[in-house]
Amino acid sequence: MTSKVTYTGNLRTICEHERSGDAFITDAPVDNNGLGAAFSPTDTVATGLASCMITMMGIKARDLEIDLGDTTAEVTKHMATDPRRIGKIEVELKLPSTLSDKHRKILENTARTCPVLYSLNPEIEKVISFNWVL
Repeated sequence: MTSKVTYTGNLRTICEHERSGDAFITDAPVDNNGLGAAFSPTDTVATGLASCMITMMGIKARDLEIDLGDTTAEVTKHMATDPRRIGKIEVELKLPSTLSDKHRKILENTARTCPVLYSLNPEIEKVISFNWVL
């Protein structure tokens, strides 16, 4: 088992990672009858994409013996209707400007081959940008 999700009422869940015991809550978003007081389930999917991309780049950076510094990603999720689903995910990555063009190209390719990106429905528009500004 990877995780356990428990419904606690009021459109909220607690999601617990089996191995570590770490947990987070989700709430239904305000536009879908919820409180919007935490990540929604679809927020976790969009955020998981950015987390996966950075993790994969981190593995490659370690192998190349380069530092990703304080790399960040800003994620914007857009919902679609009929049926309600994620229609578009935008990920803006901000990375160290000190890396060579060769390393930048390797890291961008690595990010674009992360397992979450491959797992998302092809109908979801994905807009990924790499900004070498840190």
